[in-house]
Amino acid sequence: MPLEKATALVIRNTDWSETSRISTLWTRELGKVRCLAKGGRRLKSNFESALDLLTACSIVLLRKTSGSLDLLTEAQVLERFTQLRNDLSALYAAYYVAELLGDWTEDYDPHPALFDEALATLRTLGQPGVACGPRLARFELVLLRELGYAPALAQCASCERPVAGSSPPGHGLAFSAAGGGVICSACQGQHGDRRPLTHEAWQALQTLNEAGDGWKSIEDPAVRATVRQVLNDYVTYSMGRRPRLLPYLGS
Repeated sequence: MPLEKATALVIRNTDWSETSRISTLWTRELGKVRCLAKGGRRLKSNFESALDLLTACSIVLLRKTSGSLDLLTEAQVLERFTQLRNDLSALYAAYYVAELLGDWTEDYDPHPALFDEALATLRTLGQPGVACGPRLARFELVLLRELGYAPALAQCASCERPVAGSSPPGHGLAFSAAGGGVICSACQGQHGDRRPLTHEAWQALQTLNEAGDGWKSIEDPAVRATVRQVLNDYVTYSMGRRPRLLPYLGS
C-alpha cells in the first residue's frame, strides 16, 4: 500500500489507547480522512504538537483497505492560528468551521477550494478589526456551494424569476430554508418557514457569495444579524440537524 502526502487541517481528535489517538483531518488532496496516530498521545511523540486541534500540517499516511483506519506515519506543523486564543468569539467560530468540515463532508471527497477557504477563514478570524460574523458567513456559503447546497440568491427559489427589480427596495423579499433560498413576494404564501429579508440583507448575501473580500464591507449590525439568522436556518435545514456550535456564534 503506497504512502500518500497531503496538506491537512486537524479538525478532531479522539483517544484510542493510553498512547495513541484517532485524528480526523481535512486535507486538500484527499478530503476528510480518519487516521490512527500511534504514539500520538505521548508528550514526546513523532508528531510532537502537529496534531493539536486547528493546526495546519503536512502529513504522510498509509492508506488502508475499506473499513480500516489509515495509518498516520508523519505530521509536521505548517501553521498555527495563535490569535484565536485571545478572542473567544473567533475561537467558537473556528470550532464551528471544524464541526462543519467534520460532520458534513464525506471521506475521501476532496474540495480544494473549500480547504483553501477554511484556512483563509482561520487566518483572519481573531485578527484586529475583523468581524467574525461576515467572515464566517463567507465560509458557509463556499461550503454550501462546494457540497451542492448553494441557496438561490439571484432568482426566486420557487418560481425562478430574477429577484433584482422584482420588488421595491426594502419590500417583498423573504428567505425560506425549506424552499431553498430567496423567495419573491408572489411566492411567499407557499413557504411557512419564510423569514423577511430586507433589500440590504439580500445585497449582503450576494456580496458574501462572490469571490474576494467583499465580506469586509458588511458593517451594519442589523444586516449582519439577519444574515446570521438566515444562514443558521439554512445550514440547520440542509444539514438535517442543528450544529452544536451554532448557539455560540455572533453576527
